Amino acid sequence: MQESYVELITIDELCELLMIGRSTAYNLLRSNEIKAFKIGKVWKISKASVERYIKERSNL
Repeated sequence: MQESYVELITIDELCELLMIGRSTAYNLLRSNEIKAFKIGKVWKISKASVERYIKERSNL
């Protein structure tokens, strides 16, 4: 059986993808504009939620 998984990125990778600062990235995560979760103190962000955010914001 093939296992499927969600591709996760870090806060630094999110900043790089969206070309934003860390405080802006944290605000997007805390406000739930980009869906993510925390394990301990580390944010886990799915690439799919970032893509969804980009599509919604750009009206694509």
